[in-house]
Amino acid sequence: MKLGIKALITAGIVTAIAGCSSTTGSSSSNASIAKAAQSSERTESNRARDKYRNPVQTLEFFGLKPNMTVVEIAPGGGWYTEILAPAIKGQGTLYAAHFPADSDGEYYKRSLAAFKDKISNDARYSEIKMTEFSALTHHDIAPAGSADMVLTFRNVHNWYMRPGDEGVLKSFKAFHTALKPGGILGVVEHRLPEHRDTEDQKRSGYMKQSYVIEMAKKAGFELVASSEINANPLDSANHPRGVWTLPPRLALGDEKSAQYKAIGESDRMTLKFKKI
Repeated sequence: MKLGIKALITAGIVTAIAGCSSTTGSSSSNASIAKAAQSSERTESNRARDKYRNPVQTLEFFGLKPNMTVVEIAPGGGWYTEILAPAIKGQGTLYAAHFPADSDGEYYKRSLAAFKDKISNDARYSEIKMTEFSALTHHDIAPAGSADMVLTFRNVHNWYMRPGDEGVLKSFKAFHTALKPGGILGVVEHRLPEHRDTEDQKRSGYMKQSYVIEMAKKAGFELVASSEINANPLDSANHPRGVWTLPPRLALGDEKSAQYKAIGESDRMTLKFKKI
């Protein structure tokens, strides 16, 4: 049966509106991320890292939307939290899966205390839900099957260095459990060149991209896409004190600091996985 002119016009209008709605939704998401990243409330030292960490482009690549339930793994001092929390506040939910309260070691205790102090009495962080994460022991990062997205930034090497494959695999499985079917896992990690000895992963802080992909697949994820947003061709990934030789750590202090500052932060993989 042929459609009349009026019906065709109406169908065209509906299609146009649908397309416009989709574009508007995407634009709204991008605007929320950009606004949070550009906020003057972010610390100056954190904003200085944007040129290396590309937070707006990275979160857009992962597909972050303001109405999502998001889990940030091991947020440390809250560099990404400063952007994530305001970007989804009032529409979505942010879980901050930090070190467990019963962690051994002063570093973990200080880091957790500093993060809690940072988010207390600050309206930007008033809706954050704190949970606990440890590669081997604490996996209740969010209710099972509740998260739209799990994000981890420069953490995989920690799980590998202590204790190894088991730490990485258990971590990815915990993320898989927390995510809804089809949920997204976003990974940013220091990248070790594929030709290097895998043993270098144990002490350098760099990981092979192929290894990270393999372990994610073992945990039940599918690689959706990879990006060179956070690539740094100036980084050889071969430094006296591993990745910590480079900014912002500068583990050698003033020794060759100008050289390492010129390199900038590490070369990084940016991987987007989907729960299957």
